[in-house]
Amino acid sequence: MESPIASLRPTIPSGLHQLPISSLFAGRMSSASKPAPHNEFKPIVDAAEAADAQSSDDSGDDEEASSQQLRAGGEEHPIQEIESLCMECQENGTTRLLLTAIPFFKEVIIMSFRCPHCGFANSEIQPAGQIQERGSTYTVKVTSRSDLDRQLVKSQFATITIPEYELTLPPGKGQLTTIESIISHTIDDLEFEQPARRTIDPPTYQKIEALLNKLKPIVDEEKAKADILDRTFTVKMDDPSGNSFIEAKGGFDDPKWSKREYKRSQTDNETLGLAGKAETGEEQQTVAAKPTAAAEEKTLTDDYEDAKPDEVFSFPDVCTSCGATLETFMKTVDIPHFKEVVLMSTNCHSCGYRDNEIKSGGAIADKGRKITLKVEDSEDLSRDILKSETAGLTIPEIDLHLQPGTLGGRFTTLEGLLNQVYEELDEKVFAKGDSSAGGNGGGMEAFLGRLKAAMEVSHPFSVILDDPLANSYIQNLYAPDDDPNMELEEYERTYDQNEDLGLNDIQVEGYEGEDEARRAREEEDEKVAKA
Repeated sequence: MESPIASLRPTIPSGLHQLPISSLFAGRMSSASKPAPHNEFKPIVDAAEAADAQSSDDSGDDEEASSQQLRAGGEEHPIQEIESLCMECQENGTTRLLLTAIPFFKEVIIMSFRCPHCGFANSEIQPAGQIQERGSTYTVKVTSRSDLDRQLVKSQFATITIPEYELTLPPGKGQLTTIESIISHTIDDLEFEQPARRTIDPPTYQKIEALLNKLKPIVDEEKAKADILDRTFTVKMDDPSGNSFIEAKGGFDDPKWSKREYKRSQTDNETLGLAGKAETGEEQQTVAAKPTAAAEEKTLTDDYEDAKPDEVFSFPDVCTSCGATLETFMKTVDIPHFKEVVLMSTNCHSCGYRDNEIKSGGAIADKGRKITLKVEDSEDLSRDILKSETAGLTIPEIDLHLQPGTLGGRFTTLEGLLNQVYEELDEKVFAKGDSSAGGNGGGMEAFLGRLKAAMEVSHPFSVILDDPLANSYIQNLYAPDDDPNMELEEYERTYDQNEDLGLNDIQVEGYEGEDEARRAREEEDEKVAKA
């Protein structure tokens, strides 16, 4: 008898008949008020072993009874079966559901549909957890054959881009697969209608054929056996829901792997169903009225009063979680021996979402700054730390490297920042189970163990805060004197750093003749109008 787990491999590219999430738990929990007797989301390896063991005990004569037990939602079997409509032949087929947890990532639901009447089959993966607070973008540089084996979790909202081939894969069904499998399925989908395009639309046929000739060597079996990769390329995956992931090999110091988090836009929230479409029409149109003579005599800053140090400002905003209107509070804080910063706090009364962020004030520094702190005891963990959005954090002793933008801007203690890093990695990253290859899971467990030991200061370590805008800060316990455990280093930013920060496009001089140029343009326009 074929193992039930064999039908759960998400490799078929067709669409799957969608089921409401509420039906996935029917029969597993008889009442929402009753706690589950055990964890509903078991690791996929444990679920597969339990399914195979029970299937081996079942004989062919009682297969129908076993199927009925699955449909009844028995607690003993990890796979649920639901009778559902086949979209191909309109007959009833069977959808199998496996509730599982990917270690160090999140809970997911693997769905597999099979119709015994027409033979149509399909599979899909959907996240069972909530939409994350921020969107995420993963970037991986593929330089060898082993990089093609990286595990990839793609949600239904994720977009995959390969810039070198000008290839963009739009959002589609959720998948748990590899980079090589994604490229292989793309080739199959593009080849499917090529014979028809050759006759109907020759120009499009030629363009797609040229792309296929570039993609096919990547999955060529002969070159795979010889371990040859003709060309390096970059894979980028952008997911506004934050529920996608690309495997990092050897921990988060992988030089080929990077992650960036960002705040979702109004369009992203509309796509995720977190907010309705923005209102259009007369309500949003603002008509610029001609100023009166009295108004022309006054400027915008005539009535401005200096802000009080303890004054808290507020402005309307939209919740990134539920789309409701809320208020964001803002207050300036003067950090001794550093500079003024702006604290921003958001609290949604509709869904309970809360977020705190910090923005640096003042002018852009001429040089970058690197701060190195030697942590020797628990007292150093209580130091205040300001990590801006442009700062990277490194702890060499445990191979921890956080790219700029990770965690956003934070004003907390060193202990609080390390706790946030631990929670982020523990919740959002998978690196063991059957999704892991080459023992990466053990390496990730060892890394988290080293991070936990650093949080307890079981051994001395160094914290390096590198900020090209010099907007980050670690408290000096000996201020205004120098701290013997802290080193400050200023450096000139590179061209690439200025380019990433958008500083190369800023014009800071050469404005002397702008008024004369404006008057000349106005005179020229008047001459053209009279002519």
